[in-house]
Amino acid sequence: MPSYNAPIRDMQFLLDDVLQVDRFDNLPGFSDAPKDVRDAIMTEAAKFAEEVLQPLNRVGDLHGCTRAEDGSVTTPPGFKEAYEQFVEAQWGALSGDPEYGGQGLPAIVNLCAIEMLAAANQAWAMYPGLTHGAYAAIHAGGSEEQKRTYLPKLATCEWGGTMNLTEPQCGTDLGLIRTKAVPQGDGAYKISGQKIWISSGEHDMAENIVHLVLARIEGGPEGVKGISLFIVPKFLVNEDGSLGARNAVTCGGLEEKMGIHGNSTCVMNYDGATGFLVGEEHKGLRTMFVMMNEARLGVGLQGLAISEVAYQNAVAFAKDRLQSRALREDQQHKDKPADPIIVHPDVRRMLMDTKAFNEGARAFAYWTGLHGDLLQRSPDEKVREKAGDYMALMTPVVKAFLTEFGSRGCNDALQVFGGSGYVEEWGMSQFVRDIRIALIYEGTNGVQALDLVGRKLAMNGARPLMSFFAEIDEFIAENSSSDDLKPFIDGLADARKRLDAGTQWLMNNGLANPNEAGAASTDYLRLFGYTAFALMWAMMAKAAYAKLAEGVDDETFYRNKIATGRYFIDRMLPETAVHLTKIEAGAESMMALEAEAF
Repeated sequence: MPSYNAPIRDMQFLLDDVLQVDRFDNLPGFSDAPKDVRDAIMTEAAKFAEEVLQPLNRVGDLHGCTRAEDGSVTTPPGFKEAYEQFVEAQWGALSGDPEYGGQGLPAIVNLCAIEMLAAANQAWAMYPGLTHGAYAAIHAGGSEEQKRTYLPKLATCEWGGTMNLTEPQCGTDLGLIRTKAVPQGDGAYKISGQKIWISSGEHDMAENIVHLVLARIEGGPEGVKGISLFIVPKFLVNEDGSLGARNAVTCGGLEEKMGIHGNSTCVMNYDGATGFLVGEEHKGLRTMFVMMNEARLGVGLQGLAISEVAYQNAVAFAKDRLQSRALREDQQHKDKPADPIIVHPDVRRMLMDTKAFNEGARAFAYWTGLHGDLLQRSPDEKVREKAGDYMALMTPVVKAFLTEFGSRGCNDALQVFGGSGYVEEWGMSQFVRDIRIALIYEGTNGVQALDLVGRKLAMNGARPLMSFFAEIDEFIAENSSSDDLKPFIDGLADARKRLDAGTQWLMNNGLANPNEAGAASTDYLRLFGYTAFALMWAMMAKAAYAKLAEGVDDETFYRNKIATGRYFIDRMLPETAVHLTKIEAGAESMMALEAEAF
């Protein structure tokens, strides 16, 4: 059975030395989370993830969820008890608004806990993860009455939350939604329709589930301009906050899925259910996107988290599994009949690829998350502007780049196991199956690439992208004289030039022929991701060299960090040249065949 050890030391390095979050202790929430508090939270979250959730991961995969004839759903054995511990310990409330029952800590502290939960048990972690998204949407767009009614219970995860977008005839194209909302004259609406692929749609772990549902008000405009957002609770809520009548929303079936068997992915039927409008009529997507962006960042973190746990188990196997002799005689274990496979360069390649990705991804996700905190908490308008720009620009990159390469990491980890990896009892195939959905849900990675190229690059007159380029340029200028950092600075500078060249190519060709932008979009997103990682690794190397100069005790940690960064620069960052070449190849050969030729 697989094991998991939360990478607390790496998290501490990022928060303490690289991002230096203590410099923001003048901002709300940060002063309540000094290093000793952060470390205590990480330690306790690690215990919960390692000791409670991780042993249930295989249980959830084998048992899955079950649906009764009345539409009720039972989660796998142990899931409900683990959820009760989670709620009792107030883990869900870490970064919530204190006005509505949250603890008010910075979201970046919560990210550490979220990563641990997802790594230990992705299917289980989705339940509170979606609840947090529902909380964020209502917090952003709900009325004061709605906030008072729903947020305290959502903040603690006593109540669950979902988002209901997809229907049988539409996924990405939400303009095709048919679910309708009929005004009742008293402020409420009757919601009728069917939603599919609804994660955590029905389960036995929370006493109420608050569904956020996209629907079209009867007589409203066609397309996305006519979509509104509604709160549709499983149980209606009385004025005193107690639960009232059962609403007309039921689980019509559970999906048979490739992975994440422990999460209840439901067909949800709304048969004249009572719903309450969130925000303005026909402006539902605006508020739902708050939840979708939260979810996309969370899914990106899943990509890192599952890659991390798969990597840990592959390393343990590679150190233990004896097979063949090392190519160099001085690396051979003469006292054994063969050598552990970790001596073989190709096994090292797979492990180093994944290690360098995981540590770069963690830095990128936390760096992005810190800007989310600054957006919400900084009194400086310019700081908030830049943070908002970065959150918009980086969200599709975090989601798509981290899930794609996280999936590769899981596949490489399985490959390290060889035939054992293909056998269910070792647990590696579950990681491959579970993570695969992360490339698909909350907007496929292809859609994220189109969002980056089609919307985010030109946003606010290209201000977010220009800010990112300026930050890279500033870092290069400040550190160009460092001999230690020269490989990192040179690699970052090369990647920045290629990203700029790719951007210019899109500007010169994408507007005249949209197919050029579409054909280039995935390679552009990957080029962007590698460039962002180059900045992260340069920042980490700088911090590591600074700690070594102080004469720290755990010198090995920092030297290993630098060595891993050098591997990224030498062996992974050159992919930027490949992606630029593919961007500049254009769309002609991609679009040449008629549909009938496929």
